[in-house]
Amino acid sequence: MSATGPESVPPRDELETSMVREAVGGRPLVSAKHKRQVAIITVVALGLYALVRLLPVGSNVNHMDFRLEGKGGLEFCDPANPQFIPVVAVRSPVKMTLQSKTAPTVNQPTDFTLMLQTASGKAIGPADLMVAHTRKLHLLVVDPTLSDYQHVHPEPGRRLGEWTFTLTPARPGDYRVFADFTPAATQRSLYASADFNVPGTVATVINVGNSTWQDRGYNFELVMPPVMHAGQPIDLRFKVESQGAVKPPVPLEPVMGAFAHLVAFDVNRSGFAHLHPMETDLTQLPDPLSPELNFKITIPQPGRYVIWAQVNLGGSERFAPFWVDVLP
Repeated sequence: MSATGPESVPPRDELETSMVREAVGGRPLVSAKHKRQVAIITVVALGLYALVRLLPVGSNVNHMDFRLEGKGGLEFCDPANPQFIPVVAVRSPVKMTLQSKTAPTVNQPTDFTLMLQTASGKAIGPADLMVAHTRKLHLLVVDPTLSDYQHVHPEPGRRLGEWTFTLTPARPGDYRVFADFTPAATQRSLYASADFNVPGTVATVINVGNSTWQDRGYNFELVMPPVMHAGQPIDLRFKVESQGAVKPPVPLEPVMGAFAHLVAFDVNRSGFAHLHPMETDLTQLPDPLSPELNFKITIPQPGRYVIWAQVNLGGSERFAPFWVDVLP
């Protein structure tokens, strides 16, 4: 068989390598420059991949959507250090608007649609918020006299950024709605507010300071320092007992992931403080005959405040108001 027969043909990979070397004068076709370019592209691709992995899954917004330039902006808040938040006096990076299907009326259920958007106009939907105390969005609703306080949890609406809820106002006047939520992009609490009107004459209500409250067979007490000063940490102790000489156990059950919640408003409704008990382990039940829970708060400005307590007693939610004065 001749030397040019099939047996003498070099393997394909050797032939291709020879052709490549000949095409560049005997030197490899892939240069050091090309290798550097490939390395740079690889590093950039890995960096972008890592950045995407850090973004909330399915979220429409990112961390920068909750930042405001300039002074007077609402900062992210640390739930471990509860303070009174002046929501109305500062600029929030979130816009909140309210619409109702029918005109709100005293003692009549009203369906509302709430719209949440970033300052740049991006809709804020369920994927953009974290679950905090069993819910993604909390609404703290209070009338002008601070006598009707309601805690509401909206559900996502049909369109992104829409949230719906039903509320039955007990009094006339301009109600204020504070929204309490935690963006997934920041993992820090933020707030917004909006108002709606219930037609009618606003009654004049004079509230004296009180540390006890009675409601349907139970005594509620908020133990406070004899004098409270603005800007200083204040320790609070909330107690519940059954009424009567023979006191049956208090059927205290968790509500929104805690044994009780306290919400403080100033008389001008410029903001609020949402407090949770220091007893966070729900497996450690308080004393059944006289449960006590401890709270801590710092109020920056002097004035009159109402602190609403919310508890779950045997499946029934109860609310107890305590009026306090904070000195300079």
